[in-house]
Amino acid sequence: MSPHDKPLVWLHGEIRTPPFSKQARMEAGFLLRLLQKGESPSLPHSRPMPSIGVRCHELRINDKGQTWRIVYRTDSDAVVILDVFAKKTARTPGHVLDTCRQRLQAYDSL
Repeated sequence: MSPHDKPLVWLHGEIRTPPFSKQARMEAGFLLRLLQKGESPSLPHSRPMPSIGVRCHELRINDKGQTWRIVYRTDSDAVVILDVFAKKTARTPGHVLDTCRQRLQAYDSL
């Protein structure tokens, strides 16, 4: 890791095998590494989540029969991981959105 790379700040969730397959874990690691270097993946790997907040996005990781989401925010000094979950429907569940907003509010008040 370069001294210019942003650290990952994990507020919730983790990426490990299981439940992620080895391939999905490697893809997630690759995409998170791009974020640390200041790069911004685009669709289909990442999409904005303005309903959570400014600079918030979700990474999409397709796995065996399941799709994982990693909700994050890019700050000037870090990549803040808000949640990691398996997405089962087309819409992000309301409780996930609410929880991510609450985690951001608590993080920003530190």
